Amino acid sequence: MAQKLADDRTQSSEDQETKAVRTRARIVSAAAQVLSEKGYAGTRLSDVARVADLQAPAIYYYFDSREALIEEVVRSGSALIREEVSQVLDQLPDGTPPMDRIEAAVAAHLEYVLHASDLTTASIRNSGQLPEEMRARQLAEQESYGNVWRQLFKDAEAAGDLRPELDTHAARMLVIGALNWAAEWWNPKRGSLDDVIATAQSLVRHGLSPRSARKRRQPTTPHLG
Repeated sequence: MAQKLADDRTQSSEDQETKAVRTRARIVSAAAQVLSEKGYAGTRLSDVARVADLQAPAIYYYFDSREALIEEVVRSGSALIREEVSQVLDQLPDGTPPMDRIEAAVAAHLEYVLHASDLTTASIRNSGQLPEEMRARQLAEQESYGNVWRQLFKDAEAAGDLRPELDTHAARMLVIGALNWAAEWWNPKRGSLDDVIATAQSLVRHGLSPRSARKRRQPTTPHLG
């Protein structure tokens, strides 16, 4: 009997922890939606609570402040896109040419930003709006993702796949900036995601590659699971 009571208490505790994890995730997801639509200055906990189907005071059980919640959204979004793009790159066959790897990263970035995650969209749209102290804490995660692209460009340069007159740092930042900006203008009613990805891949390949290295190929889109 004592063992059964102990087991019941353990199960109840585990159920409560699971519910708390789900509720926290629901709050973060709701905050990402509101943050994407209204921006940093316009995001209010009352709106987040409405989207999450909670009473606003309940949010303070999980987050100390509005700022702490927003920071978690931006941090999570930055981490997710790095993880997803890295996963796509890790799944490519050994020996995949560097420019093909860059194209795969372009596709994965756009697919995740434009289709898969409000967290990522919220992070991209609002990272520049954050207060200085909060933004400084986000730079480490952004630097980690930047390192993924830095290695892609380094490998392409070593293979002779980049035009020698390019400033590789400027080229890399322009590519990432263009991909991020797609979150602001893309409308699925005006064109398919696959068409946007194929166009971006073509622009990147032909913009970066020496004329002798440019090849016509059928672009591939690594759909995220």
